[in-house]
This record gives sequence, structure tokens and C-alpha cells, in this order.
Amino acid sequence: MFKTFVNAWKIPEIRKKILFTALILLIFRIGAAIPVPFIDVGEGGIFDFTNGSSMQGTFMEYLTMMTGNAFNYGTLFAMSITPYINSSIIMQLLTVAIPALERLSKDGEEGRKKIASITRFVTIALGLLQSTAYYFYLRGNNYLLNSMDGAAFKGFDAILQALVIIACLTAGTALIMWLGEQINVNGIGNGISLILFAGIVSRIPTLLTQLYSSEGGYFSRGGVYSVLTVAVSIVLLLMIAYIVWMDNAERRIPVQYAKRVVGRKMYGGQNTHIPIKVNMSGVMPIIFASSILSLPPTINLFTNVSQDKHPHWYAFFELFKSSHWAYAIMYFVLIIAFAYFYASIQYNPIEMANNIRKNSGAIPGIRPGKPTSDYIGKILGRITLLGALLLSVVALFPILFQLFTKLGHHEMAVSLGGTSIIILVGVALETVKQLESQMMMRHYRGFLD
Repeated sequence: MFKTFVNAWKIPEIRKKILFTALILLIFRIGAAIPVPFIDVGEGGIFDFTNGSSMQGTFMEYLTMMTGNAFNYGTLFAMSITPYINSSIIMQLLTVAIPALERLSKDGEEGRKKIASITRFVTIALGLLQSTAYYFYLRGNNYLLNSMDGAAFKGFDAILQALVIIACLTAGTALIMWLGEQINVNGIGNGISLILFAGIVSRIPTLLTQLYSSEGGYFSRGGVYSVLTVAVSIVLLLMIAYIVWMDNAERRIPVQYAKRVVGRKMYGGQNTHIPIKVNMSGVMPIIFASSILSLPPTINLFTNVSQDKHPHWYAFFELFKSSHWAYAIMYFVLIIAFAYFYASIQYNPIEMANNIRKNSGAIPGIRPGKPTSDYIGKILGRITLLGALLLSVVALFPILFQLFTKLGHHEMAVSLGGTSIIILVGVALETVKQLESQMMMRHYRGFLD
């Protein structure tokens, strides 16, 4: 990886792209530190509340992870890139469900541009909706600044306050989306993922402080905590190597193409394969599962159910705390289910079998048509299950580790969850591939010139 960056830095045009990308990421981090007007981020304000234990397992904790603590401080980029990610997922699902969008996706570059334009509008709509919900959340918990006389804004002043907060947060969403597109056009590519990467990486100093600080850090407590801290550091390195191996693993389905004579030329006759990644759905099953499981704790955060008045509802909401064993079971089941769901969207065995047949190809030992689609479907089912199980290991480790330490009366939470690690490693690998492909294209152009 480091060798690829060094080689890329030596090429002037790629070096300009790397510097441009670094400048965009710097702008993103500056925007993540600019507070939105009228939000109280001081002592006793939103930062103290969003770092409390009541946030555990809620959608707010998910946003904190995705935004790199920008959500905690009520900054311009508090919504981060999540509206764009959600709109991309929605458009991907609608492309399968709506025939008109499916035709657009198959209509070449022009169709993809139209879908990208629709995705932008959906992103703004989701950003506006999310910003409005964020405003009412701040208002309901008294995290808005008051007027000069110490009283809350009322009447027209309150409306103006709401419009300023919502407009700033929505504009921040649109600006992040534009920054990501600029990286795609003028930078090294993979812009949205790099912005997400930068947000997660920005939390690492805080996490290291949590482990090694002299005041309250786990390592500074000595004894069992020091041993556990060293163990977590070693396991983290092993987990990164494990994710790299999982991300590169693939199942290759062999395909033979028959020879065809077109005019005076002969085509085909070669043996090739269809690569199917073991982790074909990436981090999406974890994101879907964690989002679903974060809904009950979020509802409980707003309703604040009492154990004395509503013991049954209180026990129900307790099941969705990440420190509960039932949460780990539900998380595991949902990851498996969403892995199969996402794989069914990405791969269509019937369409794959038809494409092989149209190109005069066949899988050795399998008849064309329905037997081929059934064979591909069976392979996809096995690979999806294997990939989901491997993904569950990464996702469940922080939860199981916390449960294990809790049983040993030395509870220790690992803040850097499986989702963050998979995103960090996946984006790093994808960026290296982007740089390698750009260097290869440059060599080809030089050879042709």
C-alpha cells in the first residue's frame, strides 16, 4: 500500500490529484469544526448529552460514528454524508423495483447521469428531513441558545432560529455531496467513501485517549485493564489483516466460450471465469442491521420509559442495549438476512445465465439455460452465507468483548466497532486500487504516444 502511494507521488499529474483530494478533505474537517448558529455546545449542552450512556445503541450514536463527532458538536457537517448514502441505497433498491429506473440504469452513460441527478435531489430532501428532526431534537432537550434576556426565542424569532439551523445543516449536506463529487472529478476518485473515511479517522485520537490517557484511561488503571488494552490492540491489528483477506477472497465460476467465425476473423474459444466476491455486500448488512436495532433505543431516548410505571416496555427496550446478550443474537440474525437480501439485488442468476448463453458460453459440466441459473444460484447462496458469517465475526467482536469483560466484572467498551474498521480498511484498499489503475492508464498512454 505505502509503495503504491510513493510511486503515485512521483507522477506529477497523480500528485496534483492527491494534493487536491487532501485539500478537499481539509475543507471537510474545517466544516466539521464550524458550529451552527443558535446551538448550545458548551458545558451542559449537546456535547455532554451525546456523550452520555443514554446514547448507547441509538441512532445518534450511529450518526456520531459516521460524522466523526461532528454530530456531537452541532457543526455545519453534523449530518455528514449519511443522507447521500441513504439516498444511494434507496435509488439502488428502487432501480430493481421500478422498471423505468431499471431502463435508465441500462441506458449507458446518459442514463447513469439522470440517476445521479435524481440521487442528488433525494439527498437534499433527506438532508432537509434529517435536519428538521435534528432541530426538534435539540429544541425538545433545551440545547438551543436563548435570547439576550435568558429566555427562549418565541414567535417570529423562534421561526427564524429554526430556519437558520435547518438551512445551515441542509446546506452542509449539499456541500459535502459536492465535495465528494469534486474528488471524483478532479481528485483520485472514490470521493464519498474518502469523506466517510476522514470522518471515522478523526475519532481515532479520542479513542486512543480513552485507552491510554493518564486520567481515566483503561491502560492507566493497571492490572486487568492494562492486559485487556494490549489484547485489544493486538486483536485490532489481526482484525485488519482478517478484513483484507476477506475483502480479497472470491469464488471463481469457470466459463468456456465457443469459437465463432465472423467474416474472416475468429472470436472466442477462450476459458475464463466469473469472479464472485465472498464479501459481496460489503458493509451494507452491518449498516442495515445496526440501523434497525437503533430504532427502539432512539424511541426510548425520546419517551424515557420508566421501570416503575411501564416494567414490560422497560424490559423490552433493555433487550436492544448493545451490552445485552439478546442484542448480539438479533444483530447476528439481521446481518445474515440483509446479506442475502443485498446479494439478491446485486446478482440475478437468470440474467447471468442468459448473458453467458448469448455469448456462446457455458459452465463446464452444466447445461445452458435453467440448469446454469440454478447452479449459479446455489453458488451464490453458499458464498453469501459464508460471507455473512465472516462479516458477523467482525461486527460482533466489540459486543462479545464487552459482554465478556462485563461477566468478569471489568467492563470495557471498544468504541471502534466492526462497522468502522470494515469501512476504514475497505476504503483504503479501494483507494490503492484507484491509484494503481490510474498509474497503469498513464503507462498505457505513454506507450501509445
